[in-house]
Order: sequence, then structure tokens, then C-alpha cells
Amino acid sequence: MEFLIVIGAGLASYIFGAIWYMTFAKTWMDAAGIEADENGRPPNSGAVPYIVALLGAILVAGLMRHMFSLSGIETVWAGLVSGFGVGLFLVTPWIATNYAFAGRGRTLFLIDGGFATIGCTIIGVVLTFV
Repeated sequence: MEFLIVIGAGLASYIFGAIWYMTFAKTWMDAAGIEADENGRPPNSGAVPYIVALLGAILVAGLMRHMFSLSGIETVWAGLVSGFGVGLFLVTPWIATNYAFAGRGRTLFLIDGGFATIGCTIIGVVLTFV
């Protein structure tokens, strides 16, 4: 059953990511320096990035479930706060470091860091809600 909860949490974050990046698509593509084709889509819009994103979300959910189990995080509030903390204080600083060295701009950082923070928060809530 735990495995299904982890998949569900990863899937919830993945679905949120689809909505998040559809909302910020033009701004994100401009900030990332990605050229669009005549349909407004990036050239690498095949299945691979989506598969990687889904597997990544499930892996993050799996590790968060393990951390939550070891730490005794069981309530939805604790899952929300812990997920928020993982996103804001673990994942987002890593993104900031990579973007600082790559010379990426603040807009791209805010979009990607915002997704990481809210995505991990969603995972934390789903893991403790069930």
C-alpha cells in the first residue's frame, strides 16, 4: 500500500507541475532561452522530458516517505510543513546554486524554485493524508 501512496504523491506533484508550467510556459521559455516552433512548442517536446519528470517526482516522493517514516511525520499539517521545508530549503537552494553558476536569471529561478517548493508541499500533504 505504501508503494501506491508514493506513486499517488508523485503523480499529484507531476499534475501540479503540468498546470504550473502551462501557466508560466511563455515566461519560462523566454527565461530559459528556449526557442519555440511555429506552434509555440519547444523543439524537445517529445515524451522523454515528461517521463523523466514523472519518474523524478515518484523518486522524490519515495525519499520523502522514507524520511517521514523515520521522523514520525504523520499528520497532514506536519506533512505540509515538512514538504514545504524540503522544497524551499533543500531543493530550491540546489536550483539556485546551479543557476548562479550557469548565469541563469531570477525569473527562471523563481518559476522553477516555486514549482519545487509547492510540488514538495503537495507530496508531503498526500503522503500524510492517506
